[in-house]
Amino acid sequence: MFSGIVEEIGTVHEVGSHHLTVRCHLVMSDCKVSDSISVSGVCLTVANVIANGFRADVMPETLRRTNLGLLAVGDLVNLERAVTPSTRLGGHIVLGHADGVGRIASVTGEESATIVTVQAPHDIMRYVAMKGSVTVDGVSLTVAGLAPDSFTVSLVPYTSHQTTLGSVRPGRVVNLEVDVLARYIERLQDSSAESTGITWDLLQELGY
Repeated sequence: MFSGIVEEIGTVHEVGSHHLTVRCHLVMSDCKVSDSISVSGVCLTVANVIANGFRADVMPETLRRTNLGLLAVGDLVNLERAVTPSTRLGGHIVLGHADGVGRIASVTGEESATIVTVQAPHDIMRYVAMKGSVTVDGVSLTVAGLAPDSFTVSLVPYTSHQTTLGSVRPGRVVNLEVDVLARYIERLQDSSAESTGITWDLLQELGY
């Protein structure tokens, strides 16, 4: 589990068909084989510890659902170690299981803030709520605006400087993870509807 508070920006050192090697420093201070590290919002397991970095295996399912398959040597990635019982949960509960990808639609400045709009598919947007939490490339952010097919976030200077989001441009593909609590709420509602025989279609027929 992660908090979405990026600790360090790493550099992609090697990209294989089923593995990724990242150069970094801070997250290596206590890193060992089998540890979990969030790489731009994707939970990866450390397979090998190397000089100034780590190597992780990447499953085909991960490549299909995230932007890791688009990475090239020299690209920058957001890194965060898994939280511990004593860690301050400064962001929100992040699993590192990306729900899919979105695309940066626009980047504009507003005084000291940077306003970023992200286009996302319907199966992700249904879980995004105004003032709720969303993870973009591993960064915990608060939703500042909503549209049918996109959401907007406001980056403070610290976030722009400490993460890769400070250099995003329109068209870039980013990993997205919705708040897991929204998924559980939906599941509970579905279970309740099934037990009572009430479905969304029935409610619509009744005029609700």
